[in-house]
Amino acid sequence: MVRVAAAQLETGQDVAANLAACLRVIDSAAAQGAEVIVLPEFCNHLSWYEDRAHARRLACRHGDPFLAAVSERAARHRAYVKIGVTLARRDGRTTGASLLYGPDGTLLGEADKQTLMGAENDHLDPGTTVGPVIETEIGRLGMYACMEGVISEVTRGLVLRGAQVLLNSLNSFAVDEASLHIPVRAAENKVWVVAANKVGPLVPADTLRSVSAGLGVPPEWLHGAGESQIVAPDGTVVARAPRTGEAVVVADIDVALADDKLRPDGTDILAARRPALYGLIAAEPRGRRAPAGAERLVVSAVRPGDEPGTAADLIRQAAEGGAELVVLPELCGVTAADAARAVRGTAAHVVLTEIRDGAHEGLLVSAEGVVGRQRALHASARHAGRVTSLGDGLEIFELPWGRLAVVVGDDAVYPETFRLAALADVDVVAVPFTPSEPWELEYGLLERAAENRLNVVAAGHDGPAGLAGAILAAPRDFTLWTAWEGPFSGRISHPLVTPVKNGDRVVRADVFPAQAVNRHVSRLTDLVDGRPWRLVDALITGH
Repeated sequence: MVRVAAAQLETGQDVAANLAACLRVIDSAAAQGAEVIVLPEFCNHLSWYEDRAHARRLACRHGDPFLAAVSERAARHRAYVKIGVTLARRDGRTTGASLLYGPDGTLLGEADKQTLMGAENDHLDPGTTVGPVIETEIGRLGMYACMEGVISEVTRGLVLRGAQVLLNSLNSFAVDEASLHIPVRAAENKVWVVAANKVGPLVPADTLRSVSAGLGVPPEWLHGAGESQIVAPDGTVVARAPRTGEAVVVADIDVALADDKLRPDGTDILAARRPALYGLIAAEPRGRRAPAGAERLVVSAVRPGDEPGTAADLIRQAAEGGAELVVLPELCGVTAADAARAVRGTAAHVVLTEIRDGAHEGLLVSAEGVVGRQRALHASARHAGRVTSLGDGLEIFELPWGRLAVVVGDDAVYPETFRLAALADVDVVAVPFTPSEPWELEYGLLERAAENRLNVVAAGHDGPAGLAGAILAAPRDFTLWTAWEGPFSGRISHPLVTPVKNGDRVVRADVFPAQAVNRHVSRLTDLVDGRPWRLVDALITGH
């Protein structure tokens, strides 16, 4: 067992005060027996600069008094210390760097932030190489920072290269970091995550009121969101700090648990990946297509009961109630012919699945019959012996209200599947599936919608935690850097959620295809085109 700590603190424009805060939380964590201590991002100075020259003047240099003091504390406590700072590189770049110091004070590794957030693009340079996976006596450690955890590529790459524990330093206003983006990276990769966020104002005190007025966001929301946390490989948050105030949380972790990549049915989530299908993720961005889909679309998740005739009645009820897209759980016993008859006289399409000729296929059905097919892309031990053939790509279906993709069964647990949908300019994703792990519905589907700005309609059989699916809509209010129409919730990259609960039969909601066009989570930061596409070799080679 290894004791790890996540420390949250406030930083400002006084570098000496910032260093004192860093040393204080390192000492506190060490006093609690921590062997690995993670600090937030931009610990040396508030991430707010007049221009690039100002940012470079205030950046750290290797061996300077600030970093020397952190190194000395790591050696004093015989601990691994990970800290985020701005770093002036000898080649003229100024980067947001994650630095790991070892128990003897040696710098063991460094990683420059690959995807910058908003105004960071004005003052800093993105990383040009992937971060290392660092072999230590306590396990294999990988580092990432803030926005790199709002998308899936950076953490996935670290895990594919062997990381068991991911160390995340944040500088974030967003409350959905703690509720969604941090824990999902642990669960989808089955690794440990230790994440440290800021508290206190993230803009200078003398600009807080004007920035607040410009955004229409109360000033208290312009503070670091705290809730630093330690997350287990199944997505369980084992320790969490408060929303506000300097704090240190610790937990004892079994690093070896991160070597088990098996789902409950025995499927290895890394071995079952299809790297040959993911090439588009490494392609140069080309921008979003226009025009957008419909402003509003009525959808339904329908879950038939066991009673004869129930399925057709429920599908008809949904279609006659205005639903233009009806999604059923995978392999629920409904045939394409049954579905076509149930929507006769309406404009509705139904998505269901069947196993035919050794393939698990998603079917898109209208009143005229089957109008599209999508084969499952990833092998699943649940269907061993029955499914012997996999699809060779994601099909895109043009419908009157927008572009649809069908994600079949366990394809839903792979972030790469939904990324391919976003890169194909899909507006809505239908997911007929069977949930088997709590994280799939607590975090997984929500993150697939959030990190890609996709509308998702997922219908499954009864699942863990009382949930069987969800309807996830891309909201109009999006990002912290544009004025909000509604009250600010603190969540900047999170879908509107209509849960589908165990026992529900017909769940109806609106989704918004047109909202899938805007993927700018902040100024100059696009969720999809801003992925570090040049640095994702691990995703398409598998190692």
